[in-house]
Amino acid sequence: MIFTNPSGAPELACDECGCRWFDRMTNRCYECGADVPAEHIAEFEEALRQFAETRNTHVKQPPSPPEGEPDPR
Repeated sequence: MIFTNPSGAPELACDECGCRWFDRMTNRCYECGADVPAEHIAEFEEALRQFAETRNTHVKQPPSPPEGEPDPR
């Protein structure tokens, strides 16, 4: 399940026990060991992307370097 934390960011929680801690190597809940389905991870990644878009609209991007100069970013 996906819920929103107090700062407005999405967080992924286990459907079985509600735990928010996952082993990303095995895609299992630390608390109860339930598998995290790939579709839940994809939904969470999309929620994160959408959240980032709302946050990045207020961030001013630095100018690009002049042509021929390396980009320090």
